[in-house]
Amino acid sequence: MINKLIASILPYMPKKLIWIFSKRYIAGETLEEGLKVSKDLNKQNIVVTVDLLGEFIKTLKQAEENRDSYFNIIEKFTAEGVNGNFSIKPTMFGLLIDKEACYIYIREIVQKAAEKDTFVRIDMEDSQCVDDELDIFRRLKKEFPANVGLVVQSYLRRTLNDLENLKDLNLNGHPLNFRLCKGIYVEPEKIAFKKYAEVREHFLVDLEFMLKNNMYVGIATHDKYLVDESYKLLKKYNVPKSMYEFQMLYGVTPELRQSIVDKGHLMRVYVPYGKDWFGYSTRRLKENPKMAAHIIKALFVRG
Repeated sequence: MINKLIASILPYMPKKLIWIFSKRYIAGETLEEGLKVSKDLNKQNIVVTVDLLGEFIKTLKQAEENRDSYFNIIEKFTAEGVNGNFSIKPTMFGLLIDKEACYIYIREIVQKAAEKDTFVRIDMEDSQCVDDELDIFRRLKKEFPANVGLVVQSYLRRTLNDLENLKDLNLNGHPLNFRLCKGIYVEPEKIAFKKYAEVREHFLVDLEFMLKNNMYVGIATHDKYLVDESYKLLKKYNVPKSMYEFQMLYGVTPELRQSIVDKGHLMRVYVPYGKDWFGYSTRRLKENPKMAAHIIKALFVRG
């Protein structure tokens, strides 16, 4: 209850105060700041996926502006030789306004990525979006088999079935490419596993399914237990390093991240930036009130 109360109050506090916490997890407001953080991570032998903040827009004009921003991001990051790719949220392109318009905008971004020989990952959002996002991914995967991937969430009860239904897209030479994460949106129990141990268990079940079916997987977790269990599965199935990577959020568990890099595994860091950092931070709070205690500690102990 206390965490929920704090989470409800923090969005109304001064932005400068919230930034004390947020700046450790967000690259900045500008493309140049995102670029700098990405280059710094590359120097640490870490690749990146870049995310422009902003989701659940209200007009297709905003969607068009976001598409143009991603054109610029792809152009700039590839010209600068950054070792990384790009993440997008379909609600940023009008998924909940006009699904077909959203598809067209995302297709244009993936086409731009294909022209630059790079890659776009479609982030999975809350349950109201899942079917539409799967459909968009399926359409794009057929046209751009090497240039588009998807996020799946282990806490959703449907995920293993979704993976089974996507197997027909596991094309020779261009395998399905997933980021597997636990999931953070608040969902009812009939849709999502709620117990911590259950979510962990199904993360490993989903991961094993991917490895057994020769799918490329980004193992996205900050949970040391899941990292250690992932090592065991990678060894069990003798998975080549070309078929997996580990992924983490910018600024989170840097010691665990470095230990993975030191063991010779590919690490990709999710680098969010943009003027919507305040909205992003407060939405994350509403979705996961347990973060509130960590924020208070950051503000008053480390800030």
